Amino acid sequence: MMRVLLVEDDLLLGEGLSTGLKQDGYAVDWMQDGESAEVALNIEHFDILILDLGLPKQDGLQLLQKLRSKGNPIPVLILTARDSLDDRIKGLDVGADDYMIKPFDLEELNARMRALLRRSAGRAAPKLIHGNLTLDPAAHEVHYNGTAIDLPPKEFAVLQTLLENVGRVISKTKLQETLYSWEQDVASNALEVHIHHLRKKLDSDFIRTIRGVGYIIEHTH
Repeated sequence: MMRVLLVEDDLLLGEGLSTGLKQDGYAVDWMQDGESAEVALNIEHFDILILDLGLPKQDGLQLLQKLRSKGNPIPVLILTARDSLDDRIKGLDVGADDYMIKPFDLEELNARMRALLRRSAGRAAPKLIHGNLTLDPAAHEVHYNGTAIDLPPKEFAVLQTLLENVGRVISKTKLQETLYSWEQDVASNALEVHIHHLRKKLDSDFIRTIRGVGYIIEHTH
């Protein structure tokens, strides 16, 4: 699972997008104006920003310019009704990574988000392969030793995050930020439960605990 900041002031569209993205396994925080979004981006980590342009309090392009001037590399996908060529060029030149015109299809939005997240993680291939394990984010499928493994969304998200960072320890805090939006109440041992279930479905030593730090999937030898 990836954590998404959705910035959209149209209540009907924002509600629909937030619900649809959550159903697809994303943790979504939804802001309805540019100033609130800027505050959120300054204090929290998000994996991708979906940004409307015509926002109250601060225009989407202004927010994007500030982000990039600070060196924030977050992937940004603009959603807007501004469909002129000049608007599209300006949005991309200011620092957007992709651009979609309203109305749009949720499946296409999902595909574009996966592509942006893949590029930001430095991957070219759509699937994550580690030894005998293959994870396909688009199909939401995991195969281990040739057998399909059924994973609920949170377990899938934990495994995907660790596979995208093979050889690096990911802190408990970082994993929890990826899994849960602000509005969700999280049990103190929720992450440990997900890790426990993953180890039962894979090998017990597939995910290592680094005590006091976090978790790691080590490079295969």
